[in-house]
Amino acid sequence: MATVEEITQETASAKSFRLALSQPSRHLAGQHFLVRLTAPDGYTATRSYSVASAPEPSSRHLEITVERLEDGEVSSYLHDVVVPGDKLEVRGPVGGFFVWRGDTPALLVGGGSGIVPLMAMLRLARMSEHRGLARLVVSVRSPSELYYASELPGPEVVVAYTREAPTCALRPPGHLAASDLQGSVLPKATVFVCGSSGFADHVTSLLAQIDIAPERTRVERFGPTS
Repeated sequence: MATVEEITQETASAKSFRLALSQPSRHLAGQHFLVRLTAPDGYTATRSYSVASAPEPSSRHLEITVERLEDGEVSSYLHDVVVPGDKLEVRGPVGGFFVWRGDTPALLVGGGSGIVPLMAMLRLARMSEHRGLARLVVSVRSPSELYYASELPGPEVVVAYTREAPTCALRPPGHLAASDLQGSVLPKATVFVCGSSGFADHVTSLLAQIDIAPERTRVERFGPTS
C-alpha cells in the first residue's frame, strides 16, 4: 500500500502523485509500478505507470505522473477523486530492459508524456556525480503541454516544440529533426526513446540518419493508460 502525500498539477490534463510506500522499495530509473483500484463490489482495475522520481537507497517514496483520459477508469479516479492522505494499492517495481543505472552515457528522447520515465533518469543524473552523462531531448506540441516545465531547464536539456513555441525558444516550431539529436549524443551513449509508436518510429529513423546503431537504442512504446 501507499499513501498519497502530495499532488502536483503538471499540465491541464496531467498530475504528479508523490506516494509514501508502506515498505522501502528501490526502483531503477525507467521502471514502472502497477496501481490497482478495487470497487466495493469487488471489481478491480489495474494500470501501469512509469516512475518519475530518481532512485534513492531504501526509499519509501516514489512519484508517478498520470495523464487524465476522459474514458479512463483509473486515470479519472486518480485525477477526480484521490486527495492527499488517501491510500492506493501499488505493486512494483516492474521492468528490466528500459532502465538506466546512471553510470554510462545516455541520450534520452521523449515525446509528450513519454518524458516520464526519462525524467527519473535525468533526476538521477542531476543528483549524482555523473550529471554530465545524461542528455534529454523532449518533443512537445506547446509550452502548456510540457511536463516538469519549471524543473527541466539546463544545459543538458533540449525542448523541441512542434506546433507552438515560446518567444524565448532557440528553434522554430516543427517536428523533431536529426539536428535536434545530433548535438546531444555523447560518445558510446545508449539511447532511450519513449513515446507513441509513431514517435518512436520517427526517432528511430532520425537516429539512423546520424549513424546510431540499433543495438545502442532501447525503445519503450506506449498507448493511452486509462
